[in-house]
Amino acid sequence: MLAEFSKLKMLQSPNFMKFRDLFQAKLEKMFVVPANTFDNVKGQFPIGFMIWNTQKQESFKQAISDVFDNNGVFIEQKSFYSFDSLKLINDWIFTYTQHKGVFIGNLSFNCNDFQHQAFTRLWNFGNNQKSISNFSITNMNIIPACIYFAVRKVIPSTWLNDRDQFLYPNDGWKTDEEFKSDCLTYALFNNNIQSKYGINHWIPFTEYQVGARDKFDSNFMTDFFEGKTENDNIISEPVLFYGIEDDNSGGGADKKPNQLDFSETAKNVFKAGKELWKHYHAQPKCNVNASLYDIREYFQERNDKGKMNNKSNDETYNGLIDNLRIALKVLAKKIEPKVYEYGFLRE
Repeated sequence: MLAEFSKLKMLQSPNFMKFRDLFQAKLEKMFVVPANTFDNVKGQFPIGFMIWNTQKQESFKQAISDVFDNNGVFIEQKSFYSFDSLKLINDWIFTYTQHKGVFIGNLSFNCNDFQHQAFTRLWNFGNNQKSISNFSITNMNIIPACIYFAVRKVIPSTWLNDRDQFLYPNDGWKTDEEFKSDCLTYALFNNNIQSKYGINHWIPFTEYQVGARDKFDSNFMTDFFEGKTENDNIISEPVLFYGIEDDNSGGGADKKPNQLDFSETAKNVFKAGKELWKHYHAQPKCNVNASLYDIREYFQERNDKGKMNNKSNDETYNGLIDNLRIALKVLAKKIEPKVYEYGFLRE
């Protein structure tokens, strides 16, 4: 028998695949605790205590572990996998690489696990760090990009799932139109797009809906909702989106083949977001092309160190942004079961 305690990279990390092939032993029993159980450790990740039977030769594939909290109290059991025979989510998103179409933004990300969740972002430009991958978003691949973003973000990173890997999904998501529009909605109201870095193609409303004083530089997103193609003429008069506005949720004969439907949960996000945009556009000085990030920066401002404040002096804004965040959390909970159903994660 061999006793071990360590991080779980040996069991789960893709970089340890060759080690798992060479180290032939059966994992008989294990439990995990938070890393900060140990003195002078601040990291939020699991430490495993494992017993290996070296008389039984096999490569590690899967184990069920007991989980204890900082006080040594048993809280649950969790499955850990090697993922060695599976392709990962970054392999999946690169199958949708496009060099054609209208560039509308960039998706950046790092490794496939929860540990690197914070590196997953949507913005106007690429990240120039060598360890960061950049994926160009166009009108041709916006749905896979938003699915990737939402799948990586809707489940919070914790000390326990820190090393879990996001996977190449099955094809179930391809016919789930509600899942697609839910993920698009989540991405629209949870991104880092900033208008100062280029045209903001991510405004989820028309000028009419939010009381804008001038025309937006881009109506890409609302045109996309309407199912318009690049060859369609831009409609200048006010439009109401199918499936979003309460008084136009029935669709009908005028619905285009590519026009999007939105779930009631997604509609609640749009409603909360619209009130926030309207409040911003009612301000004496506002940027007509403002993104959600720009709106937050306007109201919350920055401290002496350049960091955006958590709250604003405008209590109306604080209430509106809280409403949007609550609606987004409900949407995230709705998306979460599909993350497992379509194989982006293993339970």
